[in-house]
Amino acid sequence: MRMNYQAAAPDVIKAMMALETYLARQSRSEEGVDKSLMELVKIRVSQINQCAFCIDMHTKDARAGGETEQRIYALSAWRETPFFSDRERAALAWAEANTLLPQGVSQHLFEQVREQFTEAQLTNLTLAIVSINGWNRFGVSFAPVPGDYQPA
Repeated sequence: MRMNYQAAAPDVIKAMMALETYLARQSRSEEGVDKSLMELVKIRVSQINQCAFCIDMHTKDARAGGETEQRIYALSAWRETPFFSDRERAALAWAEANTLLPQGVSQHLFEQVREQFTEAQLTNLTLAIVSINGWNRFGVSFAPVPGDYQPA
């Protein structure tokens, strides 16, 4: 690890964890997005951002939550597989568009996602994408070593 960013600025980590706490509460409500889908989104965004630590963490969390190896392995090629529902496909497309912002978020994609999620759910999904992109920036910048993380 290049630097212990958690020790260097503990209030930054508290702020990031507050986002995670909010999202975890929301995942158990009508306004939230279920945890299994959130893990798929976190893995996919982390793949795009090449954050090894987050990929390790979220694949382990997904497996602990009952996700199949086949779907985890196929996630980087989700468009070419039959393994994902329309709702999951909409969330993954939204996650990619909101991670690769220079490509933009089209009206067509917005309409597809709105068919699958309420406004509150879409807002919470977008916040989750914001959050994992933030964590990826810490992971890529400070290079924590993947492998030791164990799901709760």
